[in-house]
Amino acid sequence: MNNIIASRITELAIHRVGNKSSSDEVYISKNSCLINEDLNETLSSYFMSSFKSEEYYRLFHEKELNLNEVYNYVSDIFDNPDSLYEESVFLAKHLYEKSVHPKIKGGEFYVVYFKDCLVNGETYDAVGLFKSENKDTFLKVYLSGGGFEIESEEGININKLDKGCLIFNTEKEDGYLVAVVDNTNKGAEAKYWTDDFLGVRPRQDEYYNTRNLLSLCKDFVIKELPNEFEMSKADQAELLNNSVKFFKENDSFDMEEFTNEVMAQAEIIESFNRYKDDYEQDRDISIADSFMISNSAVKKQASAFKRVINLDQNIQILIKGNRSQIEQGVDENGRKFYKIYYTEES
Repeated sequence: MNNIIASRITELAIHRVGNKSSSDEVYISKNSCLINEDLNETLSSYFMSSFKSEEYYRLFHEKELNLNEVYNYVSDIFDNPDSLYEESVFLAKHLYEKSVHPKIKGGEFYVVYFKDCLVNGETYDAVGLFKSENKDTFLKVYLSGGGFEIESEEGININKLDKGCLIFNTEKEDGYLVAVVDNTNKGAEAKYWTDDFLGVRPRQDEYYNTRNLLSLCKDFVIKELPNEFEMSKADQAELLNNSVKFFKENDSFDMEEFTNEVMAQAEIIESFNRYKDDYEQDRDISIADSFMISNSAVKKQASAFKRVINLDQNIQILIKGNRSQIEQGVDENGRKFYKIYYTEES
């Protein structure tokens, strides 16, 4: 799990950003917000609690980094933290210009300066960009005239961060170290926060390489191998198991070692290498041939590896290992079967 801890908020500016295509407006506050120590702690928890992944990003632009608006505004804040309110106005207007999909909800937009954030053992200042789009209904019960009265109020649930971005003051020349959260949009409008507003790309680190290499293996085994070789579902499940096993048992990854140990056969290794080239080109990514393995990426990707054989309508075989204990065949009546050997049942 990611380890991000903010010591305290030193400045906070809030604006309201509507949907431009719906003729909603952007409301700019006149100054920064003053918050007491109790609220500082509550807001820090609200802003930070959703950043649990070890996947990081960088601010990016196709032509040159300086053309990324968020990069420029945040760089000015790091150079002069007293300029946060002024830069927050530009950031709010930039977000408004990108809020054009009809499904995008308006909401409060927060620009926050965090002092001395602890990020995986290192300390950096950070600028946080957050947006709250959804409101919950809360009940307020209070004593009145010897009895109780109850009212409902609409507000922001501090346990549900809708959208967030933490930009840490390190690796500036590469687009900073960036963490991103988007817990709301899943459809066509989902990219407006990460792509249109922030303009981020995944940071090519151990998490990135581990995640992409495992995704490559899964696609190769499931989609490509059956087209080139005669391979049963049990054989596919064994390859998936061995791929995950390699990542779980090693601290570092080496492509040649992996293909020799897991793919084993020369023709399958050759096919895998060709598929890797096509996979990278189609997705515009680059996966290193050697890297340190991210355990959190392995844990997340391994859960997506389906090693289940579905037979007819209501029979499933889950294969976690010991492929030699399973035989496949056809009987004299043409019926397909799996024969399973075991020593005990539970």
